[in-house]
Amino acid sequence: MIIKKLSLYNFKNHSEKKFEFSPQINCFVGNNGAGKTNILDALHYLSVGKSFLGNTDVNNIKREEDFFTIDAEIQNEDSEDIIKISQPKEAKKLIKKNDKSYDRLADHIGYLPSVMISPYDSNLISDSGESRRKFLDSMISQTDSEYLFDLIQYQKTVQQRNALLKYFAKNRTWDKDSLEIYDAPISKFGTNIFVKRRNFVEKLGPIVQNFYRIISGGKETVSVQYQSDLIEDYNAADPDRAFHTLLTESLERDRMLTYTSKGIHKDDLLFEMDQVLIKKIGSQGQQKSFLISLKLAQMSLVKELTKKTPILLLDDIFDKLDDTRVSQLIELVNQENFGQIFITDTHRERTESVVKKINEESIIFDV
Repeated sequence: MIIKKLSLYNFKNHSEKKFEFSPQINCFVGNNGAGKTNILDALHYLSVGKSFLGNTDVNNIKREEDFFTIDAEIQNEDSEDIIKISQPKEAKKLIKKNDKSYDRLADHIGYLPSVMISPYDSNLISDSGESRRKFLDSMISQTDSEYLFDLIQYQKTVQQRNALLKYFAKNRTWDKDSLEIYDAPISKFGTNIFVKRRNFVEKLGPIVQNFYRIISGGKETVSVQYQSDLIEDYNAADPDRAFHTLLTESLERDRMLTYTSKGIHKDDLLFEMDQVLIKKIGSQGQQKSFLISLKLAQMSLVKELTKKTPILLLDDIFDKLDDTRVSQLIELVNQENFGQIFITDTHRERTESVVKKINEESIIFDV
């Protein structure tokens, strides 16, 4: 998958921008605040239909304008597609492929897989489990459309169960039978999600270890562990039983708390270095090297599972990496055939130096 052309209208700080890209390396160079990251965010929109920065769609419309659009010409294996994303101020977002609107955003996910590496990734280490769950869900959703369906259904059902628990508390009433209606769908969808998360992380972990060993020179050992309420009791012969048991045993606690306290919506990923959480002992350089390894592993696994090469979005990643680690990263890019790459940087000389070491065609855009 190659993005050949990109046009932005009223997107964030860009009134109008047009690009014709190299199929290999594209760099955006400029001062802080020039809008380099916003261009990568537009490319991220093409992949998953939303901002990687977490902004609401309407807030990405340029100030004092009424809409934004992102248009792209994408080279598929055997055809060229036009993807258009439009967001009016007073209407819902539309995503079209060759002038035909998607009925659901989920139908677009996986068409153009992408991996973003940015300074904001540090939140994956420092924040709560929610950010790591979202990251895991995003990875798997790009490889498995059924996973995204199960996830949406699970979240809806848990919200309905929580609403009933709050209703009972507010009205000082209790109906166990009504609550148990939700047990079967929560167990079914939740177990499907658990199995796919566990299997994905089992494949991901060794790839992360390998990339980190290359970038760091093998000085430390890292790991990615999947943490879930279901791990101890799950049995493939009776897959839903563990979740049913979990809901039954936590029923009185849920009644008191007025929300569903156990389940895959509490899952987490443990990022460890030498068997200790990396956020406790890792330096800035070590943490950044780990995050880059994690994202490159994501790219490698998505490529393996989808048979598509994701676009790689590198936002200001050369800061906080010493020359040795930058060199190792460049060597990885050369070896792994990562496909089309987009890079932002504030220093043109550094960008030119990095690009020269990568044996690919490149274009540097001044922003």
